[in-house]
Amino acid sequence: MGQHIQILAAIYIALGSIGGFIALIVFVAVAGGGLLSGDPTAMTITTIVGASIAAFFVILSAPAIITGVGLFRRRSWARPIAIVIGFLLLWAVPIGTAIGIYTIWILVQPEARQYLESDLES
Repeated sequence: MGQHIQILAAIYIALGSIGGFIALIVFVAVAGGGLLSGDPTAMTITTIVGASIAAFFVILSAPAIITGVGLFRRRSWARPIAIVIGFLLLWAVPIGTAIGIYTIWILVQPEARQYLESDLES
């Protein structure tokens, strides 16, 4: 069970990191478009829009990273959050669906709860 939870933690951290990378790319592309135009109004607008979209992606990605770290550290609070994220991922066909099913399959087992609650201080 521990190996499955460690794999799941790595998947969640990777998903969150991909979201953060997407946020960076979107910000650079959108804000960079305004900078290339040379128009001060366009620069202001594209910077605001790029920052807003990037912030949206960061807000969506942060819970996955935090939950992944919590699973790695065997924190019991990470289990219910991961289950919720797993259910939300079911809608992201096809990769998210697979990750969501894997998350739910692993974390609803009694062994998962025992594993995460057995060593809260490590």
